[in-house]
Amino acid sequence: MKNLINLKTIALVATAFVANAQQEKGIIGSSNWLNNWTEFKPAKVEYNETNQILYGKITTNTTLQKKNTYLLQGPVYVTNNAVLTIEPGTVIKGDAETNGALIITKGAQLKAEGTETDPIVFTSNKPVKKAGDWGGIVIIGDAPINKFGGTASLNYDLDPTQTIYGGTNPLANSGILRFLRIEFAGKKIKGFKDYNALSLAGVGNKTVLEHIMTSFSAGNAFEVLGGDVSMKNVVTYRASGDDFRFTQGAQAKLDNSLAIRHSLFSGSTRARSINVNSYDKKEETDLSKKLSNVLVTNCTLVNTTENLSADIASGLVKEAVFVADNTNFSMRKSVISGFMPAAILSESIKLEGGALKAIEFKEMYFNNCKGNIFVENSSNNEDLEDYYGNLAFGNLYETTPNDVMFIDSKASSKTPDFRVQIGKITASTGK
Repeated sequence: MKNLINLKTIALVATAFVANAQQEKGIIGSSNWLNNWTEFKPAKVEYNETNQILYGKITTNTTLQKKNTYLLQGPVYVTNNAVLTIEPGTVIKGDAETNGALIITKGAQLKAEGTETDPIVFTSNKPVKKAGDWGGIVIIGDAPINKFGGTASLNYDLDPTQTIYGGTNPLANSGILRFLRIEFAGKKIKGFKDYNALSLAGVGNKTVLEHIMTSFSAGNAFEVLGGDVSMKNVVTYRASGDDFRFTQGAQAKLDNSLAIRHSLFSGSTRARSINVNSYDKKEETDLSKKLSNVLVTNCTLVNTTENLSADIASGLVKEAVFVADNTNFSMRKSVISGFMPAAILSESIKLEGGALKAIEFKEMYFNNCKGNIFVENSSNNEDLEDYYGNLAFGNLYETTPNDVMFIDSKASSKTPDFRVQIGKITASTGK
């Protein structure tokens, strides 16, 4: 890591620089934007009993009111270009027995605009809640995907005529999701694809996705299938699957967002904070169309396991980021803390062919990771360490415990604060 060692010679300069910009890495804000609307102990929250049932299709403009508590009985489809509006503070429960889910079909809209002090909540109807109790929210649009034919259908044990996504309109508007929580979703249905907490299939960039929290999803927290989306101030907490998965030519921006993982809550298969692919099956992909292009800025990916060393030794800790071949990925001004390693690049990426120009890690803070950036199935990362350790990238490497680096990283807190503490980012030589 000869380029990292050079940081010693500029430690004083770097420390002085960082002292003036310490909160520019990871999530930022003059105050803790997790306050009031998030919930880190959702299993202990008691909601009112359901008094309204939603089932079948919603074909006309409809408003769900805060005074009621709703039950999604089976898959509920919003169709016929209808707008489903949900008042701030409304609670909607997914029925576990009938695989409750909400599907916003192509042309329809979901306007779920909560407030900081009165968020909208989707949760389980079970008295004892657990990950995967119900389906989740599925939003379908007509923005481009890179599958042959330009469209595809979701395989979630749903009506295939209602779940066709993709098209030619990157400006498609599927509504507004703001100050919204999705708890205990990700139902696993034998013979079909697992639900995610929030699936965005061919969703266009006029759709607003801000201040959304998913917790205890048995599938992925956010899955983006093609489309053109921007997400800001979103939080994932203890997902079993990936926190953010991008595929099928997704054009995506993720800003000022937080993924909190824990070794004991990850799935048995490899699950990451960020998983970037351009396709699920190459033979089904039209390579003349756009490949996935994902920009991540000011995000924090953190593993909050209590005993990181022991969990690493037990094989419970995985990488935070996986980047497949034929993708464009840029991660800037972000924090990756407590993983093994921080990131893995697909072994199909030909490093000698200039492929790294499409994969950027810049102004990063790699903290407390067992290794930084590796190629898949390789134990030698010296070339990558030299490349991304070049001073031009401005990456920093440290081994600071989470409870020292972040203002409050304890899950037992009512509202943790994962902004980096002032003065805790320092230049170092790595490991």
